[in-house]
Amino acid sequence: MRFDDEPVPGYPLPILPGHTSPGRLERVLRAGAFAVTTELDPPDSADPEDVYKRARIFDGYVDAINATDGSGANCHMSSLAVCALLTRIGYAPVMQISCRDKNRIAIQGDILGGAAMGVANMLCLSGDSVQSGDHPQAKPVFDLDCMSLLTIGRTLRDEHKFQSGRKVTFAPRVFFGAAANPFVPPFEWRAERIAKKVEAGAQFIQTQYCYDVPRLKTFMQQIEDIGLLGKVFLLIGVGPLRSAKAADWMRTNVPGIHIPDAVIKRMAGADKPALEGRQICIDLIQEIKDIKGVSGVHVMAFRQEDTVAEIIQRSGVLAGRVPWYPGRDTLYQSGQSEKETT
Repeated sequence: MRFDDEPVPGYPLPILPGHTSPGRLERVLRAGAFAVTTELDPPDSADPEDVYKRARIFDGYVDAINATDGSGANCHMSSLAVCALLTRIGYAPVMQISCRDKNRIAIQGDILGGAAMGVANMLCLSGDSVQSGDHPQAKPVFDLDCMSLLTIGRTLRDEHKFQSGRKVTFAPRVFFGAAANPFVPPFEWRAERIAKKVEAGAQFIQTQYCYDVPRLKTFMQQIEDIGLLGKVFLLIGVGPLRSAKAADWMRTNVPGIHIPDAVIKRMAGADKPALEGRQICIDLIQEIKDIKGVSGVHVMAFRQEDTVAEIIQRSGVLAGRVPWYPGRDTLYQSGQSEKETT
C-alpha cells in the first residue's frame, strides 16, 4: 500500500482519526500490516555520514529504525542527534529515551525537541546500570523510570503540559513505546507489567530477543487473557547468532537473554554457524508472524546489521511491500507497482 495522502515523499503524514503521530510506523501498524523495525548502532563519531551509511543498509526492508540511547551504558552519539540526522532525509526513527542519564527536566526538553525535528516514535526505557558500561564511574540519575516517563510523555502530548503543570504551546505528536522481556522469570508477571505500561501510555512494545517460541505463545495467551489484545502493538525481538559459543556467552553474561539448549545444539552442529544463525532467525520470524496478537518483529543484529536485509527478504514477512526509504518513490513513479510500496 502506498499512502495517497502523503504531502511529499518522506515528509510527515497527515494524522488520521485515532492516530497520535504523523509517522509511518503508526500508519503501518494501524493499517494491519506486519511491521519490521531494527536498530542502528550509533557511531563513535561526529560525522553525519557515519549515521547515513548505517541507515542505508536497511533501505526497503524496515518500517522504522531505533536509535539506541547509550545501550549497555556505553557512550556513543546521542539518540536525539541520530534521530535529527535521520529525519532530515525522511527516515522514520524511533528515539530511545533512557532514564539513566537525565532528569525529568532534560527528558521533557528532549521529547519536545525530538518532536519538533519530526521524530514521531519514542521508546521509553529505564536504562542499563552504569556499572555494565564503559564509564562505571559515571553518576546514574534515574530520576524517572519507564512508567513515570511514559506518563510524562503522554501528559505532554495529550494534556499539552509539563509535569509541573505549565502549558506547552504546541504538543509533541508522538507514538510512544516501551520494552518488555517475556522470556525470563517471573513469567506470570510479564503480561501484567505490560498492562501497566499500556495504562501509563505505551502504544507499542518491542521485546527482548525471542529464541523460545513456545514461551512466546504462552505469553501471548496471557496477553489475550487479560484483555490486552488490540490495545497495544507487540513487536517481537529477534536476531541472528554468530556461533554456539557466542550464543552461550550471551545467555550467560547478558542479563535478560534466554536461549534454549536446543538452539545452542543446532548452532554447534552447523558447518557454517553464522549462516545457520541467520536461518534460525528466519525460521523464528516465520513462526512468530502467525501467532495471534503479534504485530511485527524488531530485528536486533548487533554488528551484523548487513544481514538484516537478507533475513527479512528470505523470511517473506513483508509480503511484497517495500517500506519507504529515500529515493523509493522515484522507482514508484518509474512504474513500480503501487501494491509494493508502503
